[in-house]
Amino acid sequence: MTILSQAISAQVAAERAASSGVQRKTLEHVWGFDDVAIVPGAVTTNPELVEFGFEIGDVHLGIPVMASAMDAVVDPHYAAELSKRGGVGVLHLEGVQTRYEDPTAALEEIAAASVLESTAVIQRLYAEPIKEHLVAQRIEEIKRLGGIAAASATPQNTKRFGPIAKEAGVDIFVVASTVTTARHMSRSLKGLQLDELVEQMAPVPIVVGNTVDFQATLELMETGVHGVLVGVGPGAACTSREVLGVGMPQISATIDTAYARDIFFEQTGRYVPIITDGGIRTGGDVSKAICAGADAVMLGSPFAGTFDAPGRGFHWGMATPSAVLPRGVRVEVGRKVSLDQLLFGPTSRTDGTENLMGALKTSMSTCGALNIRDFHDARMVVAPAIKTEGKIYQIAQGRDR
Repeated sequence: MTILSQAISAQVAAERAASSGVQRKTLEHVWGFDDVAIVPGAVTTNPELVEFGFEIGDVHLGIPVMASAMDAVVDPHYAAELSKRGGVGVLHLEGVQTRYEDPTAALEEIAAASVLESTAVIQRLYAEPIKEHLVAQRIEEIKRLGGIAAASATPQNTKRFGPIAKEAGVDIFVVASTVTTARHMSRSLKGLQLDELVEQMAPVPIVVGNTVDFQATLELMETGVHGVLVGVGPGAACTSREVLGVGMPQISATIDTAYARDIFFEQTGRYVPIITDGGIRTGGDVSKAICAGADAVMLGSPFAGTFDAPGRGFHWGMATPSAVLPRGVRVEVGRKVSLDQLLFGPTSRTDGTENLMGALKTSMSTCGALNIRDFHDARMVVAPAIKTEGKIYQIAQGRDR
């Protein structure tokens, strides 16, 4: 084919495309924690002046931190201890805490399993039926220990466990799945209706997740829920992105969902917090998530790595026990820090994995932010070199931890 004929063919193809109503699929450029940086403001404040509490419904939290509803992270004791420090731990109502009167042996067996055997061991242990009396008992234990009782169920079990949790005195109820939308197509006669759930569970605030999308978030808020979890597949123990191929990096997901929250607030006067859930390792990640628009963050593996966490130095995904399509793995995170050190220090580590709240306060103060909503207005930039620029000596020696 000559150059002239190639040009004619290309022109014909372009004309055919232009006259067609078919739209070509396009790809957006989206960003994760390591792709962006927070820009200091023209005004700075003393970190001691920073206040970063937030509300879910009528429940006030002193720090913008929730612990993931995973068995390696939250049991009644851990939930109470985190509450005393201003946060909240979400109890997994479909895990070992509600399948076994004493889950100690199950947790120890999971921790002792080899890497190759761990998923099969978890699947077997989670095959034990859930006992409804333990749903109420665990919530009552958290309350008795002086904690804020937050509990989570999947959509298919929410109708069953929600009323039990409410009767037991639950303070926050979370409906969690890999992806949550207000419009769910199903063969069942009537699936979970979030607006009805909000009414039935009142005055208990309802948090739902997970989502990464502007429209989905807006529609979820219109059902009356009190909080939205943001993030699909970024967690250290989750493999949904590999197994399903779905997800969005957390900075872009947070920006999109925060935009939905702000539009909803402008139109209705009702503020629904969003919680960036997963993929957060350091104080810098916490700061970037909140600067991008989050009102709080949900952490899994950082809490699993504390001395008192029930996972005994291990962490596994919520979808790991699935007998049909496991989308999680057991990872070893070690037991290396106390809960106080993780959140407030003191620390001698220089990698940002401890004193997360101190890092957040300092980051907010460099931008002149006195509270979380102020911090939402701080400038962010795309900065792929932010972690490597000028760091040749740190990189050469493997970074000083």
